[in-house]
Amino acid sequence: MVIFSWGFRHPIAIKNGLRFYVNGFKHKGWVEVVYDEGWDLFTIRLIKGDKLVKEIEQVYVDMLVNTIDHAIEKTANYEKDVEHWLEDVGWSA
Repeated sequence: MVIFSWGFRHPIAIKNGLRFYVNGFKHKGWVEVVYDEGWDLFTIRLIKGDKLVKEIEQVYVDMLVNTIDHAIEKTANYEKDVEHWLEDVGWSA
């Protein structure tokens, strides 16, 4: 369920993977998750507009969600950032 905290939307199948849009605290833009059959691992690409911002290679399947979460959402002050976001949208924490 953590993917919903990313503002996940617009999933698109790409060659050997999936591309989707996120609206995280650290990254707002596209994420590509591509499977490398030769290594049996994944590459995660963060893209803003048409520019590659970051690439994380050799990610095991059981670490995909956690790796993406730390790359796009988790900040050093995550709990405070969530509280501020909730205040901004009119919800109380």
